[in-house]
Amino acid sequence: MADVVLAVDSSDADVAMTMTEVLRHYVEKSKAPNTLRAYDSDLRHYQRWCHVHHASWLPAAPQTVAGYLASLASTGIKPSTVRRRLSAIAEVHRLTRFPSPAADELVRLAMAGIRRQHGSAPTQKAALTTDELSLLLATTSPVTSAGSRDRAVLLLGFAGGFRRSELVALDIEDIDEVAQGLQVRIRRSKTDQDGDGRELGIPWGEHTGTCPVRAYQSWRATGRIAGGALFRPVDRHDRVGGNRLTDRAVARIIQRAAQRAGLDPRRYAGHSLRAGLATAAAAAGAPERAIMAQTGHRSVTTLRGYIRKGTLFEENAAEYLGL
Repeated sequence: MADVVLAVDSSDADVAMTMTEVLRHYVEKSKAPNTLRAYDSDLRHYQRWCHVHHASWLPAAPQTVAGYLASLASTGIKPSTVRRRLSAIAEVHRLTRFPSPAADELVRLAMAGIRRQHGSAPTQKAALTTDELSLLLATTSPVTSAGSRDRAVLLLGFAGGFRRSELVALDIEDIDEVAQGLQVRIRRSKTDQDGDGRELGIPWGEHTGTCPVRAYQSWRATGRIAGGALFRPVDRHDRVGGNRLTDRAVARIIQRAAQRAGLDPRRYAGHSLRAGLATAAAAAGAPERAIMAQTGHRSVTTLRGYIRKGTLFEENAAEYLGL
């Protein structure tokens, strides 16, 4: 990696400098698009704060970074967001060969104090249960283009345990219809930035109305999609577009369906489908290896977070107390 030397001060030019200008050459191929967007936004905010406080943002003194983190926490920003912004600051220092202030004891103590005072447990969206998914499907029309697409998004997303970025990245060419259902190739994912890819199977469902394979076939027929992006925008006239659906649209599809079903849409997001598969499968007794094969989890620890939620009342110690 070539060295980058930046003349950094608190001038207007420094404030205008963004992550796009400084780092994209280095990281756009090694970081997920969502990570790049978050880093860009975080560094813009950090630069503005440094400009107001007449401090150098790159390289940054540990006192500057610790003060920035404290100011974030004092305004009510969640510790998880504070940690992410610290990660962005550390990354820009690492890639430009400046010492990272994140390793300094003052910054570490500041972050520890923020976690201790404001808590560090992330606020997670609810995992969809199989029953809740059925409610969402019951209020999603199978005869319109938008409804047919939304049903396919919900059912494939749930049965495949896809990340939302993986779901919208699917092309028709990535999916083969076989006797057992669908054979799906995921070409790249959050934990597979080198593009090694993996395959998973989506079996036929027991019931016509909740079968992911039939939902896929119906959407292809309704949208007249012969190749390219599987999931596409649908306009207010129910016309199917030619470009790819964004990953943020997955959350909106779930939330709209939840609202129609009488559920609180704020409880759900794009991750609710993936978390729902892991949780529901664990509750039904699926072994860890089977769930990991479907979701692509590499960390058993992360997966077991879902399993614990799905089996809270399975062999519960309190059942043995005779209460």
